Order: sequence, then structure tokens, then C-alpha cells
Amino acid sequence: MDVDSFSLAVSTADLGDEPRAREHADIVEFRMDLADDPLSMLSAYDGELPVIATNRAEWEGGEATGDERLDALREATDHPAVDAIDLELETLFTAPGRDLAEHARNNDVLVIASVHDFEETPSQRRMRELLENCTDHADVGKLAVTAQSESDVLDLFRVTNLLTERGQTVATIAMGEVGRHSRAVVPLYGSKIGYAPLELADATAPGQYDLATLSQLVDELRGN
Repeated sequence: MDVDSFSLAVSTADLGDEPRAREHADIVEFRMDLADDPLSMLSAYDGELPVIATNRAEWEGGEATGDERLDALREATDHPAVDAIDLELETLFTAPGRDLAEHARNNDVLVIASVHDFEETPSQRRMRELLENCTDHADVGKLAVTAQSESDVLDLFRVTNLLTERGQTVATIAMGEVGRHSRAVVPLYGSKIGYAPLELADATAPGQYDLATLSQLVDELRGN
């Protein structure tokens, strides 16, 4: 997985979506917490796209509960198609989280440290602190906030640009309808990963575009 340039991930709980996503996606974000039997599905995966394994905790917007979710992620890092795992920043402050991150790196698997705020957009200073914390503990810092105004989106762009200019690898998103356009625009400010469902009916976060639409918008804005 190349984090030096922008990659578009199809977010899905069904790895069977991968063939239909290849035209527009660079990677697959496999939402293990939303899948019925994620490890069996991953074992059977023989797709072309590399995988980000995400087993999102319930307390950060996902459906995974209990410590076994980290055991499942640990097992996922042993699959050759898994290029990265996504861990909540708070999880990386715990001994099991740090142990998992070390195991991932020993397997040449990148670690994405993520923070999701489903209520608001923090101040620029706070967003910068969160992303710096993420990049201190992981290879990529991911921050998803909820935009209540256009100013919130502009603040996110500024922070994304600032950290990118400092050489930090970040992926940022303004969720919600107000921030929807950020998903297409923020790569211009340095965000390295975008997320979209194959179909809108399978959206995993508020304000998403479907994969084909987001791919087209990003390509047009970047002049591809």
C-alpha cells in the first residue's frame, strides 16, 4: 500500500465486492466488525486489491465489542493481502493495542491510527494535536470529524495541509452533508486515503459518495 500518494478505498463488509470495485478503487477497507464471518471471508480472499483490515469498536462508531476484536485483527495481519490495519488512537494507548501494532509492523503491515468525532469539528489546534498523536503512534493518522458549517471544512483543510507540509501522513474527512464535498477536495490538501462504499445503500459513514462518483470527482479535481 502506497501512502506517498492518494489511494481510494472501497469500504465494505463483503470481500466479494472486490471484483466490481477494481475499476475505481486502489484498496479495500474490509469492515470486519460488519461482516458475519470475517476471518473465514479473509482466508478465502484472492482478490487483486490490497486490504485495510478494520474491526471498529462500538465506542467509536463500529459494531465490534470485547477484546476478541483485537485477536481477530492480529490474525488478519497474517494474511498476505492485508497491507494495513486501522486501530482507534485510544486503543493504541493500551498494552494490547501497542502489542498488536508491533505485531503488524513485524509483518510489514502498516498501522492507521484513527479518531472519529460524530458530534462536531474540534478546533484547529485540537485537530492538529489529535493527528500528531496519531502519527506519533502509527504510520498514518486518520481523523474524521462532523462538519456543522463550511468554516469547519476549511479548518480541516488547513490542518491537513499543515501536517502534510510537515511530512506527516494523514487521512482526513469531514462527515455529514455539509462536509460531503471534502471527500473529493481534501486530497488536494494532502489527505492520503479516501473512503467510499461500492453503493450508497452500503454507506458506512454519513455523507459518503458511492465509489464511482468519488473516483470521478477526485480524478477531475486532480486533473487525471
